[in-house]
Amino acid sequence: MKKLFAINLLFILFLQIPAQAQNKSPRINHIAFSVLNLQKSTDFYTKILQLDTIPEPFHDGRHTWLAIGDASHLHLIQNPGPIVTPSKNTHLCFTTASVDDFVEVLKKAKVPYEDWSGKANSVTIRVDKVKQVYFQDPDGYWIEINDAKD
Repeated sequence: MKKLFAINLLFILFLQIPAQAQNKSPRINHIAFSVLNLQKSTDFYTKILQLDTIPEPFHDGRHTWLAIGDASHLHLIQNPGPIVTPSKNTHLCFTTASVDDFVEVLKKAKVPYEDWSGKANSVTIRVDKVKQVYFQDPDGYWIEINDAKD
């Protein structure tokens, strides 16, 4: 009986430990991009991707912080340049319920998009049936939108 009580007590105590403490692996906090024109990039991410701005501590006119999900952020930091942008292999990816609906947003905003191979105005359908498109932000950073379910 004492053994069962001890096991139950340990289980209850374990449930009281915050999830972050239970999982020792790091979690993403933020991604930071250098941008040439902070207002243009902020407009892009808030209008095209519909990310919400969140308070940033600097208040210096050089930073915009955007919420990505419940616990992560995208930090846009104005930089005089030059901005070095990576290849499409290095990209930021967001999942949406409908790639087709998102493509309509891109079309309406006149944002060029392409499939993985680089074919303009095309959508990739991966072997696992996930649809994806790629486009670039005002500074040339690649963004993927897909409809992955998990």
